[in-house]
Amino acid sequence: MANKEMKHSSNIAGAWFCTDPDDDNGEGCIACNVCYTGAPEFFAEDDDGNAYIKKQPETEEEKELCVEQLEACPVNSIGNDG
Repeated sequence: MANKEMKHSSNIAGAWFCTDPDDDNGEGCIACNVCYTGAPEFFAEDDDGNAYIKKQPETEEEKELCVEQLEACPVNSIGNDG
């Protein structure tokens, strides 16, 4: 489960988030590019390749796409605290 105490500083406000790569719990983004290539309208990469949420999903279809990215994340750095 993504550590909501270690959210990436570039996440747009809302329920969905990506964690900062410096998360000591081992759930930080590792810049694998799965989410921002799978759902580029919602996920983006910073200068180091680490993911953050650039747009919150609104429709059920958009939320399902983000859930797919959450489930594909190899280090559990995508979270939804909504």
